[in-house]
Amino acid sequence: MNNSSSEILLGFDFGTKRIGIAVGQTITKTARPLTTITAKDGQPDWQALTKIIKTWRPDSLVVGIPLNMDGTEQWLTEKAKQFADALREHFSIPVYGIDERLTTKEAREQIFTKGGYKALQNRQIDAVAAQLILETWFMQAEK
Repeated sequence: MNNSSSEILLGFDFGTKRIGIAVGQTITKTARPLTTITAKDGQPDWQALTKIIKTWRPDSLVVGIPLNMDGTEQWLTEKAKQFADALREHFSIPVYGIDERLTTKEAREQIFTKGGYKALQNRQIDAVAAQLILETWFMQAEK
């Protein structure tokens, strides 16, 4: 990551049915939920994803890599890594993986705190989790 200029990053919370996407930038090290796209058996809607990439023209992509609480891999870990590899191949943009433990849980808590149970129903969880993934990336990049 180039610290001398502002870069735009997209963060991804990978799932086999939905993929949350957030956008962030390096100057303020902030991120916000963007959208959620559908996936079928872990394969994203590439047309929708291409449109997002063309719109935002990110400098880098960050994919949350799900791990068990003890740091070991789980069945979804390999699928998330394959998704990261596919992004790299499709778009020729740097793609980074980051430990995403507890981001979905934290996203649910944040949404519930702001809007109650009804707010949990609006499919924002994945995009908010992607926001948390990007914010974690920014915090780790400072170290």
